[in-house]
Amino acid sequence: MCWLKACESQKKLWRKETIMAIERINPSSLGQPGGYHHVVKDGKTVYLAGQVARDRDGKTVGVGDAAAQAEQVFRNIQAALESVGSDLGHILKMTTFMTHREDFPAYRAARSKFLIDDDTLPASTLILCSGLADPDFRIEIEAVAAIQ
Repeated sequence: MCWLKACESQKKLWRKETIMAIERINPSSLGQPGGYHHVVKDGKTVYLAGQVARDRDGKTVGVGDAAAQAEQVFRNIQAALESVGSDLGHILKMTTFMTHREDFPAYRAARSKFLIDDDTLPASTLILCSGLADPDFRIEIEAVAAIQ
């Protein structure tokens, strides 16, 4: 019976430590969302919510301009990662959602400006979809990264 109580006590302590280790962050360099966090940090792993072409004031950048939107998305990803001590070179996995197939060259051009080291390119998935949260958005990227 004592052994069982010790195990239960250890489980409670483990749960408390695990919950406390997770940080949920909305960096001041990004627009402030409602209902979610831009960044969740769990130990040495960082999860980024889908980043869209909004500036720090919450205004959409580059309506109808795929290149401008892609660059803003990558700037947001960079800012989110830097807020927890990581960077673009530590992205492990990226999932990109695009609404227009013809935007692919603009996306690739922006991607190559920000992800410049071939040795650190992340695993990537690109999904063409019929729409995103705002009809003005042409691209959204979510990512998982490591802390340096």
